[in-house]
Amino acid sequence: MFGDRLIEETKAAHAYFQGPVETLFVGGGTPSVLEPRVWDRLFRAVAVNLPLAESAEFTVEANPESLTAELAAVLASGGVNRISLGAQSFNRRQLATLQREHEPAAVPRSIEHCRAAGIHNISLDLIFAIPGQSREDWLADLDRAVELSPDHLSCYGLTYEPGTPLTQAVEEGRIRPADEELEVSMYEAAIDRLAEAGFEHYEISNWARPGRRCRHNLGYWHNCDYWPLGPAAAGHVAGLRWKNRPDLDEYLAQGPLPPIVEVERPNDDREAGEELMLGLRLIEGLPQSQVETILVRGRRGKDRAAAIDRHIDGDLLVRADGRLRLTRRGLLLADTVLADLV
Repeated sequence: MFGDRLIEETKAAHAYFQGPVETLFVGGGTPSVLEPRVWDRLFRAVAVNLPLAESAEFTVEANPESLTAELAAVLASGGVNRISLGAQSFNRRQLATLQREHEPAAVPRSIEHCRAAGIHNISLDLIFAIPGQSREDWLADLDRAVELSPDHLSCYGLTYEPGTPLTQAVEEGRIRPADEELEVSMYEAAIDRLAEAGFEHYEISNWARPGRRCRHNLGYWHNCDYWPLGPAAAGHVAGLRWKNRPDLDEYLAQGPLPPIVEVERPNDDREAGEELMLGLRLIEGLPQSQVETILVRGRRGKDRAAAIDRHIDGDLLVRADGRLRLTRRGLLLADTVLADLV
């Protein structure tokens, strides 16, 4: 039923596209649990309704426990050329804390399935600052990830989302979050260890082999347009932002385009703040000429200019080689800096 509904949506979305699709990213939830026959039907619908450019990047997120050899072959035959694998950790104890069901051995096995099927662009997601995780545990995770020779790594500090079992465990005192100094030490360890291994640190939480940066996510950080498909997906077109409603039953009951929420219409001030915030997530930052153009848009230009100067004085931002970017210290306090600019 979900597959039928999504196919219906791709047909309706076709009218909003001009030219071939440059990147397609299937993620959120666990798309790899869909049966191969459903994937096959979706791929045929995409080929007709959302034709991909010859050089398109087509990513699918997958969990190690559900990525079989059969599924990898189906994904490859459908044009998928990049897999983002939710490894999270190679430590059984940490996986149990995160309530992840896979065994550490499932990660290299999944990578083997992908490569055997012809998908060689592999990204791994890792999480640090897990309760009970030591710096040595995290270094071991990084070393194991590097041994598997992925093309891309995303390393995220653990966040506690409201209403989740992990957050409830913290609130009830059954789990204690990692110390802030330890979390900083783990992030700095990732910067240094992955640089030694030849990865380019190109965004706050993302590292890539040369030429393997995630093109789809670069579209987000460059504030490009993108179209949402499926429940809870978010879109951005010509300054208009919106989300498809997250309720699955509601999604299945309505169509062909899904009901939407959180509509934000074009607004110079909001767009200026978002452009600064997104661009400064990139390690290379923004050209100073672009920053100056942004600062004359919207009503908060003077406040933002003052915030930039303040963070330069505090060694969190730097102007160098005609660009504005976060310093290494600024990377550690990026949330504070970017919040001041939004």
